[in-house]
Amino acid sequence: MTIKDELQKLLDILPQDLREILENHPQRDSLVEVVLDLGRRPEARFPDKAEYLSETPITQAQIDDCVCRVGSFGGDNRAGIEQTLHRISAIRNRSGKIIGLTCRVGRAIFGTIGMIRDLVETGKSILMLGRPGVGKTTALREIARVLADELNKRVVIIDTSNEIAGDGDVPHPAIGKARRMPVAHPNEQHQVMIEAVENHMPEVIVIDEIGTELEALAARTIAERGVQLVGTAHGNQIENLIKNPTLSDLVGGIQAVTLGDDEARRRGSQKTVLERKALPTFDIAVEMHERKRWVVHESVADTVDMLLRGRQPTPQTRTLDENGKLSITRQLTAINGRGGNVTTFDDNFASARQANGWRSSGKMAPLQAVPNEPNGSERQSEFDRLLSQEASFGGAYDLDVDENSRIPGPNGEDLPLHVYPYGVSRHQLEQVIKVLNLPVVLTKDIDSADSILALRSHVKNHAKLRQLAKSRHLPLHMIKSSTIPQITRGLRRMLNIDDPEFTDENELQLFLHNGTDDEMDALEEARLAVEQIVIPKGQPVELLPRSAQVRKMQHELVEHYRLKSHSFGEEPNRRLRIYPA
Repeated sequence: MTIKDELQKLLDILPQDLREILENHPQRDSLVEVVLDLGRRPEARFPDKAEYLSETPITQAQIDDCVCRVGSFGGDNRAGIEQTLHRISAIRNRSGKIIGLTCRVGRAIFGTIGMIRDLVETGKSILMLGRPGVGKTTALREIARVLADELNKRVVIIDTSNEIAGDGDVPHPAIGKARRMPVAHPNEQHQVMIEAVENHMPEVIVIDEIGTELEALAARTIAERGVQLVGTAHGNQIENLIKNPTLSDLVGGIQAVTLGDDEARRRGSQKTVLERKALPTFDIAVEMHERKRWVVHESVADTVDMLLRGRQPTPQTRTLDENGKLSITRQLTAINGRGGNVTTFDDNFASARQANGWRSSGKMAPLQAVPNEPNGSERQSEFDRLLSQEASFGGAYDLDVDENSRIPGPNGEDLPLHVYPYGVSRHQLEQVIKVLNLPVVLTKDIDSADSILALRSHVKNHAKLRQLAKSRHLPLHMIKSSTIPQITRGLRRMLNIDDPEFTDENELQLFLHNGTDDEMDALEEARLAVEQIVIPKGQPVELLPRSAQVRKMQHELVEHYRLKSHSFGEEPNRRLRIYPA
């Protein structure tokens, strides 16, 4: 990571005694800003502390001398130093006279966006959030340079206070080939944003500190014209924007919706709820909590929807260690109050996923107790519970057995059971076996098989297979289709395991297929409908409209309960109706 701060040019505008102190200061390279207030001691601020530079109070003559060494102050009371990124902010008295200065050090840091470079290259609009001083403008400057120089895009920077591209008419080299449009007055920023799109044909607009409703509307106009937006806004987290009526349009806007009695009862909510009004202006949001720890919301729409429903989103947390290595973690929020785990991704962004004890390797992680949940610390897969009943099995045994070692099963069979699949998806078979931790080994050699699992339609047209199974005394188990519910039921029959009345959270993972948050919500919605209404009350239930792919997953889950379901309605409002047995 390369840092260029041109610090000496900032020190040169300070009074001579303060300049000499800072030039010899051991923490000079980490200086953040110098504060000069009339009648008070001069103060230097560093990332972890602040200290006084002198016991002598600042005089008006010293302040006037500093003002003469910098550029003119604009309508936002900010000035700069020619060809640098330093920012000088003024405090005026009621008559307009400058009585205080905040001299902030501007640094061009190359390599800051390694944490989100993959997001920048997608072409999606990115919103940066964070407290003052966390590095939003520095990251914005680096993003502009990478987009212009390395991705060869037409980039225009809307620079209100010359903080991104430096003071003066010639932009600072830190922005690369990106162009800069200065803003004469802060109130005109939204007009310059629109002017940039209309006059200069940009592919990317970079804007710092979106703070007014007009600027938020201008940002939406730019995004709807197909231009990539990269900007910052006032607020530390997305929740701050949702609660801010001025800037809520950046995340889609919020509106109150009145639900019907049936829908409110089905949701278990009040009749008046908050919902997102439109698509967000920005596709991705980055919360800069610290300089080397950023939280990434890959879909602002999904995050806002979850927050409005009272659920916690599942963003990525990206951190840089001391060696510059990037690590990405995701806190998977529990479904219906159940515990989630953290999954760590390496910096090639491998898409492993983990939730509710399910590891990417396919092994079950130890399950933790959940407060107020029956059998909390003893929750296991259905097969684990059966194995733990020593009265039935004559003693428990470890399921992690060697494929070549055979041990007696609960009904006298040798385990693990070697199964020869015919016409059944091997991938789905392996998924069921791993998730449920079943003592089953798939084999391609029928001579070493203990049983055959076949698709019924294939067996009907394959007399040779039936004869082979009969001659070798191999049990032939048939399933109607190569779906997760049918495969699960078939394997349970082989192992003489009864189907559970309800689906536990481990089996729910079988239907996820490394699914998105929307798919997880849809499956949880279907599960709750079945277990809380359809089965106990014998009433049909209609679910929310979903896409065809998600509806297919819901159908499979309903089939797992041996219930009927049908899709009805026209797209995009086509949805499932679940019927009691």
